[in-house]
Amino acid sequence: MHNDEGKINVRGARVHNLKNISIDIPRNEVVVFTGVSGSGKSSLAFGTLYAEAQHRYLDSISPYARRLIEQVEKPDVDVIDGLPPAVGLHQRRGAPSVRSSVGSITTLSNSLRMLYSRAGDYPKGQSIVYADGFSPNTPEGACEHCDGIGKVFDTQAHRLVPDDSLTIREGAVAAWPGAWQGKNLVRVLLSLDIDVDIPWRELPQKTRDWILFTDEMPQLPVYRNYNLAQTRKAQQEGEPASYNGKFISARRHVLDTFKTSQKEKMKQRIAPFISVEACPVCRGKKLKQNALAVKVDGLDIIEFSRLPLQQVHEKLQALRKSVNGDTSERGQVIRTITGDIIERVKPIVALGLHYLSLDRSTTSISVGELQRLRLTTQLKSNLFGVVFVMDEPSSGLHPRDVEGLIHALHNITDTGNSLLVVEHNPYVIKGANWVVDVGPKAGVNGGELVYSGPVKELASTKNSLTADYVFNNKALSQRIKRKSSGGLRLKDVSRNNVSHVDIDIPLGVMTCVTGVSGSGKSSLISQALVELVKDGLSTAEKEGKRAQETRETKELLTDANSLLTNDTFSLKSEPRQGCIESGLEALSRIVVVDQSPIGRTPRSTLATYTGIFDQIRSLFASTEEAKSRGYDAGHFSFNVAKGRCPHCEGLGVVSVELLFMPSVYSPCTVCNGQRFNDNVLEVGYNEHSIADVLSLTVEEALSAFSDNQVITRGLTTLMNVGLGYLTLGQSATELSGGEAQRIKLASELKRAQNANTLYVLDEPTTGLHLSDTALLMQHLSTLVEAGNTVVMVEHNMQVAGACDHIIDMGPGAGDEGGEIVAEGRPEEVAKVQQSATAPFLKASLA
Repeated sequence: MHNDEGKINVRGARVHNLKNISIDIPRNEVVVFTGVSGSGKSSLAFGTLYAEAQHRYLDSISPYARRLIEQVEKPDVDVIDGLPPAVGLHQRRGAPSVRSSVGSITTLSNSLRMLYSRAGDYPKGQSIVYADGFSPNTPEGACEHCDGIGKVFDTQAHRLVPDDSLTIREGAVAAWPGAWQGKNLVRVLLSLDIDVDIPWRELPQKTRDWILFTDEMPQLPVYRNYNLAQTRKAQQEGEPASYNGKFISARRHVLDTFKTSQKEKMKQRIAPFISVEACPVCRGKKLKQNALAVKVDGLDIIEFSRLPLQQVHEKLQALRKSVNGDTSERGQVIRTITGDIIERVKPIVALGLHYLSLDRSTTSISVGELQRLRLTTQLKSNLFGVVFVMDEPSSGLHPRDVEGLIHALHNITDTGNSLLVVEHNPYVIKGANWVVDVGPKAGVNGGELVYSGPVKELASTKNSLTADYVFNNKALSQRIKRKSSGGLRLKDVSRNNVSHVDIDIPLGVMTCVTGVSGSGKSSLISQALVELVKDGLSTAEKEGKRAQETRETKELLTDANSLLTNDTFSLKSEPRQGCIESGLEALSRIVVVDQSPIGRTPRSTLATYTGIFDQIRSLFASTEEAKSRGYDAGHFSFNVAKGRCPHCEGLGVVSVELLFMPSVYSPCTVCNGQRFNDNVLEVGYNEHSIADVLSLTVEEALSAFSDNQVITRGLTTLMNVGLGYLTLGQSATELSGGEAQRIKLASELKRAQNANTLYVLDEPTTGLHLSDTALLMQHLSTLVEAGNTVVMVEHNMQVAGACDHIIDMGPGAGDEGGEIVAEGRPEEVAKVQQSATAPFLKASLA
């Protein structure tokens, strides 16, 4: 087949639901793939084009190296011609690590270390610190006390001895073990001439400190059941001791138990006595003192890394200016390195990420921010003739910053690369050169090419839902004027960059919280509001205090465990304050519908998470065939030994261990990925085996179980949130954040409607086509009509315009944000001059 110059030709693509698609896509252009969720656009962009490019690359390397790389399945396509090498920028997050930061993934930290090493101001007489010595991840740089993590876990006297009116014998040292070991420690103290029968607070300070914190572990003769006077007398008279007892301080006992105990119960008992603190040696800065003594512009490297990138940019520009005309080696080094960093920070600032700092952990930034950071590194990589495949780069981006994104995308194609972008954002679609619209609907009703051509001509395409909403201004929802039934008032809230804010959230209506990326929306809503309401509701119950303590213990356990594994953890170091002043009595529960994964193992599937599978298993167990074999519902579970395939233990895949590389999964050769043993697979319902059922899409299952009202109700709610294209056996680990969020929402819609519930959503339109967003708004309205309150953080202006109330955060991002700029009905907020959201809101209301 002859390839038209400058085109990627695809013939006969059949990946997932694609119906034998043939298409020619221009190279060196920004091409957007769009269509309803589940239409097949990702199957075409990622599943076909990107997978084929990966496959060709793997074919070009040695068979040995190929074994070590996770195999990409060869896509089901007849021919692809003119396909350049591909770089995929997915919206996936890698395994979060406390050591991964904005500086490390952009490699800007490396350049900054060079700058400090070669051109920093050293104290008089100090020898040079090489670049490695400025990294907390190397033995040369890491503070020896905390191993370069900046935090240590320790314990404090007030935790170890919560009640100082008790005596030691009465259990003043709460952290010590109980039973025999506790009694033994009391006896050892008596032999050391310490009175264990007077209140703790009356013991000399020196004695108290020794009991709690010493590393000494003396062994000495002890006497059972004696007090201090009897012990002294026995020692003087040389009375034979009961046995030799060994002493361990409270601190030593707590830390040793935590590090060595395998028992979770034991760790939970110890957790309240542990505190995660900034390392006392490096004061949380992770580095050795000689590295921290080197300054640039009066700041050590950690202080410099904590500055927002906008300030980094300004400081380095000033530094470069200061050495103009300086021909010394130092002057040349400064010019070279600052020039490099300034050039690489520019696109990050242009993409609206100026508020991030180099030391910001990648665990605390959104997937959209992470993807844009990766994009900026690609912008500087100067690759040529490559196709970049991206997945919703506008996710989490305010319309004001989308302009910068579109500009950055065109920069990539201007340098001779191609860009294939899966997107729903109307601004990005309009800003592309070419659009590929896949549909017309989802799943089996999708997989066809609706339109492929220049963007402007999409407007006149019939049968395109994209054209209806993006170009022909089809409304997302009917505006209903709803009256608020009261308000929830939060006072003096501080979280991250939100400082001492008072906020009123109207109840019984739909509120949208808007604002530029980094303005503090998530800090205010997803963190502060959620925590305060959860605490308030649990305190309202009898066990409120205990629930709070359990939560604190859990957080501490997570933090301390993470320290031991060098994994990520959340130290509660940012100011956290605020209270609910009024309105809590109007709420009975809070439901957070966020984008966190719904399951962390392949055993968690769409059917098991939603509970639909329980009903399906009961249905199979009630068939005549199952009864005659003596099968119960357990036989139809892939998590129970009696029904599952013994080889893969019901996973459908087996793990293949590879030397030096992460293990990979391949389909089980015994059950061929069906998860169940042969006997169970012989039992059918409506001519489907239990494995067949798991491979049905939600939409197909709806007709297969049309005679069962309970199952169809659950399936219908999944259809209603636009997930009819997912299969029941879809592994929870393969779902996107947006899909996980909509599954949680469907599970909520399935419940009998309770009034007085507060629903909190974080960017619910991520991954949604505007037609699906319209459906989502319909269901959220249903929740509000039933007497509930919906609060969502959102960047989609059509969604904001369809809400009853808007709270706009800003005015800027990071330190320049954290305030409420405007609040009220959409029409009112659209008029506020200092709001970055107002002009876009105004346009969407027009």
